[in-house]
Amino acid sequence: MADETLEFEQEIFTLTDEEGNESDFELIGNMEIDGVTYVALLPVEGTEDEYVILKLTEDEDGEEVLVTIDDDEEFDKAADAFEDEFMGDIDHDALDTPEE
Repeated sequence: MADETLEFEQEIFTLTDEEGNESDFELIGNMEIDGVTYVALLPVEGTEDEYVILKLTEDEDGEEVLVTIDDDEEFDKAADAFEDEFMGDIDHDALDTPEE
């Protein structure tokens, strides 16, 4: 029987901040809330396991762009939704099972 290796293609985004610095981020999730699409991105470089949440919108040319969420209430709503989604992916029972 042959061993099979599954490979998943990562979606990597290169984002440019206000100062012109570029950083690579891996897409870890996206969701639509109230007709607006939000994405959760994890920095490729660095040891942080904190992700960023950005909003997908269109610029004046009709191109899709990711932007910072300036409204605190909107950000909290998106962050809560992602936390619920990500926490649902973890099997808490498996984490609480003592090793034999």
